Amino acid sequence: MANDIAIEAEGLRKRYADHEALAGVDLSVRAGTVLGLLGPNGAGKTTTVRVLATLLRPDAGRAAVAGFDVVAEPKQVQRRIGLAGQYAAVDELLTGRQNLVLLGTLLHLGRRRARARAAELLERFDLTAAADRSVGTYSGGMRRRLDLATCLIARPSVLFLDEPTTGLDPASRMTLWTIVRELVDEGVTVLLTTQYLEEADYLADHIVVIDTGRVIAEGTADELKRKVGQERLEVSVTHPGGLAPAVAALSKVTIGAPVVDERKRSIAVELVDNAGGIAAAANALREANVEFSDFALRRPTLDEVFLDLTGRAPTD
Repeated sequence: MANDIAIEAEGLRKRYADHEALAGVDLSVRAGTVLGLLGPNGAGKTTTVRVLATLLRPDAGRAAVAGFDVVAEPKQVQRRIGLAGQYAAVDELLTGRQNLVLLGTLLHLGRRRARARAAELLERFDLTAAADRSVGTYSGGMRRRLDLATCLIARPSVLFLDEPTTGLDPASRMTLWTIVRELVDEGVTVLLTTQYLEEADYLADHIVVIDTGRVIAEGTADELKRKVGQERLEVSVTHPGGLAPAVAALSKVTIGAPVVDERKRSIAVELVDNAGGIAAAANALREANVEFSDFALRRPTLDEVFLDLTGRAPTD
């Protein structure tokens, strides 16, 4: 494995009875970056994470994490990774501090170093004020932050996050995103599975889309969006009667047929040239005396990419 590759997998396969969860998955993640692993439910995301984290043995293929083979050298891999599953794996009867100190002790940090590391992480994750309360009194966002803190006790170089913000409110989700970006800035490599496509758009340096256990697309968010289509101009008219004249006016300065949404009173068109096309479209609407409430150039979203690739929404 190359020195700058933190996670590498080739031809990973895993079968459960008559269900093939992984059918030859290939991955490569550069050190200090975030890979977003996208796919509908049952696509094989969690199975991939469990294989890479040495929790499952693959039926075929090979994988290495932090330079060590996940099958031949699992202990070496385990010493260098952190894993946060879909649900916070913390003891609700213990306090936040006790959870962290206990784990640090089990990881052979020693009592004093475990306490010091716990205090450091409680401060970093804004949990100091609640450190000596039982975790059963924590909000969902606080439990998630504590769960992520437990993954960092041993200072892992590779972090697996399996749908880490599922069920969180937007504010808590943004807090987790900020923490993840800070970790990456410090050199941690992150493999993130998610069904929140804006999460992948915000966090991931590279995205892999899997479905039915196979990689069906990969690239940066921008590269994937370009596969769906170019930027388009979206115009919302002020009055329903303005739709027809707006379509007629825009048809003269755009390529392809305008896409009309009568319910939203909106029109989407593809421009010949973004810079000159925007000015031409605005002039055409002005000359046709069309009043509009919104006029904006928009790019395809990852939701559209996902739907185009898999034929279904991410939560289906």
